[in-house]
Amino acid sequence: MIKDITLGQFFPIDSPIHKMDPRVKILATIIYIFAVFFAKGYAGYIVVALFTYVIILMSKVPLKLILKSLKPLVFLVIFTSLLNIFMTDGKIVTLFNIPLKLGFLKITYEGLSIAVKMALRLIFLVAGTSLLTFTTSPIVLTDGIESLLSPFNKIGLPSHELAMMMSIAIRFIPTLIEETDKIMKAQKARGADFESGNLIKRVKALVPILVPLFISSFRRADELAVAMEARCYKGGKGRTRLRELKLSNIDFKASLYMLLFVLSIVVTNIFVKV
Repeated sequence: MIKDITLGQFFPIDSPIHKMDPRVKILATIIYIFAVFFAKGYAGYIVVALFTYVIILMSKVPLKLILKSLKPLVFLVIFTSLLNIFMTDGKIVTLFNIPLKLGFLKITYEGLSIAVKMALRLIFLVAGTSLLTFTTSPIVLTDGIESLLSPFNKIGLPSHELAMMMSIAIRFIPTLIEETDKIMKAQKARGADFESGNLIKRVKALVPILVPLFISSFRRADELAVAMEARCYKGGKGRTRLRELKLSNIDFKASLYMLLFVLSIVVTNIFVKV
């Protein structure tokens, strides 16, 4: 499960999505999230699915890597689906003229519909938003966030520092995952058991991992602080970039495609009642 977490990983390859301006990608990701929640019927979800699949193909990120990012979501999808299926009021589903009801638990058509829609939303959100980190390096992502937050400097918001903190947090997620995996392997070599027993025993077995993980995290944070001080880092004031962010034809085309995507969702919501 630890190895299946792909948040924060960057997949370097030459693709149109990789070449896009990070600011456009961040804004497009935000619009994509709103569009997924705005889609009401199954026709809208079909539009979202086709759009997501086309973007994945254009990014040249392996599909198995996208599917791998969905593995940690399986438990959440199953749990929320069961809650919606059994706890939603509506017309009870019948099987061979037998209503599927046991006590307060009942399977309704409305519950099944909500469960499917909720599962699709979660899958689309993870699959679509994970492309942002897959196709954008942490440094470029930091520059994009800082540029988008720069107008708030006038009201005293430290855009550079906020962007730096967000970038460091995203960058250290794969590192902490790798460190956790090493600690678990070391504990297993000493006889620790993380897989047998009930859920409570498994949670208790993970407690010995937290102490060395926190120590390792604090050590890495201290090393990073020393490295930044050694390079005379004093914040964003007066700093320059090797590559300035500039919009290209790819970014304008991407903006047009996002506009068409949003319009398609609006049209399906209005005219297609499925």
